[in-house]
Amino acid sequence: MSAVSPRTARLVALVGVPAALVASGLLVSTASYSAFSSTTQNPTSNWTAGTVALTDDDGGKALFTATGLKPGSTGQNCIAVTSTGTLPSVVKLYASGAATQTNGLASALQLTVEQGAGGGYGTCSGFTAAATDATVYSGTVAGIGGTTTYAGGLGTWATTGGAAAETRTYRFTWTLPEGTANTVQGGTASVGFTWEAQNS
Repeated sequence: MSAVSPRTARLVALVGVPAALVASGLLVSTASYSAFSSTTQNPTSNWTAGTVALTDDDGGKALFTATGLKPGSTGQNCIAVTSTGTLPSVVKLYASGAATQTNGLASALQLTVEQGAGGGYGTCSGFTAAATDATVYSGTVAGIGGTTTYAGGLGTWATTGGAAAETRTYRFTWTLPEGTANTVQGGTASVGFTWEAQNS
């Protein structure tokens, strides 16, 4: 058996390495494209919360600033409340806080609140009471001061929500009745009002 010369051994080594690399590359290339695949996708999900929103047309002014009252005095004003929320809601009226008074004036003053349509702050011209549940409150100023939360609120206005604004007008009428006790002279009374909507 003849021995392999060193020169021949070097040629075999040089030829053998590239051949192995080529074969390895073919195996990797074949493996990279050997698997089938498929996907399906649902589009991006989105969420938007609805809204409950109320405004009124009082321009930041009180409904009444009445002075010099005497038995038989009376006054009236309206306020338009508008719902622009997108969610159906129930709107309630309540006192912003307990009525304050001196000489029992708040307990003597009679107050009626009606709900309907037409008119607005500063004038009740065109006001029409609702066909049903028109009277929201009838009693004394001191009495309405006892309704200071939504849970104890007054009224039956249920908004439908959606894109269209909805307006309800409230007519307030106060009277110091004839025959009011003489002790009310010089008395004072005050109370604020809040409308709140909660989605139904």
